[in-house]
Amino acid sequence: MDKQKTIYKIIAAVLIVGIAAFGILSQTRMYHLQNRGDLGPLTREDIQYLNVAAPSATSKDGTINAADWAATYPQISMTMGANSDNNYVISYLEQDPYLVNIYEGYGFAKDYGSARGHEYTLEDVYKTQRPHGQAKCLTCKTPNFAKLVNDQGVGVYTMDFEEVFAMMEENVSCYSCHGNDAGNGGEIWISHSYVRKALGENIGTIDPATLSCGQCHIEYYFTPENQETMMPYHSVAEMTPDAILAYYDAMGFYDWVQESTGAQLLKAQHPEMETYLQGKHAALLNCADCHMAIEMDEDGTVYHSHYLASPLENETLLSTCVQCHGDTDMVTFVHNLQDKVVARETEVGNLLSQFKDYLAEANSAGTLSEEQLEEVRGIYRSAQWYFDFCYVENAEGAHNSDLAYYCLDKAEELIYSGLGKLGK
Repeated sequence: MDKQKTIYKIIAAVLIVGIAAFGILSQTRMYHLQNRGDLGPLTREDIQYLNVAAPSATSKDGTINAADWAATYPQISMTMGANSDNNYVISYLEQDPYLVNIYEGYGFAKDYGSARGHEYTLEDVYKTQRPHGQAKCLTCKTPNFAKLVNDQGVGVYTMDFEEVFAMMEENVSCYSCHGNDAGNGGEIWISHSYVRKALGENIGTIDPATLSCGQCHIEYYFTPENQETMMPYHSVAEMTPDAILAYYDAMGFYDWVQESTGAQLLKAQHPEMETYLQGKHAALLNCADCHMAIEMDEDGTVYHSHYLASPLENETLLSTCVQCHGDTDMVTFVHNLQDKVVARETEVGNLLSQFKDYLAEANSAGTLSEEQLEEVRGIYRSAQWYFDFCYVENAEGAHNSDLAYYCLDKAEELIYSGLGKLGK
């Protein structure tokens, strides 16, 4: 497996984590992080949160931005800014050419690359070759958009993209995960209204440090009635790929109709939170435990670093794994796991592309009845969904390898079923 892909897809998977975990609310779990000799590892209890008032907002919309907080939280500001180091982009369309065929007729066939750091969210959404006529495309790119929706309601989603983009002032930042509160105690506030609406009373069942990341690192859709960003479930139990597909099937939802096959297809987004919460790690750790180090400055200040790191590239974070994995060489272990998942992705992805071509051929030839074609189109829709759910989840199996293999095996099973019905 291309090592660059491994490195940058891991980083993409954790980009939203940074702002989330200045504090982890009332958790008392020990962070097995920075070794201080006889003093032991740093914990959340080592952080002495300030008792301060929030500064005045300088943004036009009243959002208190990172620059406003810099004097109060210099270490946080400094480490957030360091995320600009992640500025390398891999074109997945060049890396995996079969994607162009699978995504035919949709924007991802034109432009699909790895995500960069938070410092580039507005620049990247503006420059993408994928169409964005409405402001809904700004949902997770800037706190100013979340503030606009919170202030004005869901009508914001259908506003003109260019008009709203001109109003945006900051990339993903403090408000995204903390609102305009002073941060005393490191409280987290979920800024996106659709998360609160979708989860309702179940919102408290998810660790805030995971949910604050997951409010953007999720599978989502735009509601047909008003284009509001929405999550296709209401609880953790409903976050499985099977349940989400059933949700979409029940409402007759699709992202696009593929002209060559006639299939009504779904485009999975980046279901990191769903994948993670369905795995074994979620019972032990939250996103910040693995991706944000608790560090000590030279003056003795202990703080959550907001520099977003893969645990494979940070010794302090890597030591978190010790509590369960012992003296396992985790870098080699995870890379080997990812190599296997990616190889399986490539195998199933090429097979799915072949299935798509055979379906397009049958659709054009007119040798099958419309009823027969609809049956195969439904199989193709499901196969593409399961493949995509795995491919676009940026951890390459590191978050939940069992689910990755389940999705790929399910996709392969459906593909062979559809090929059989096409006589192939």
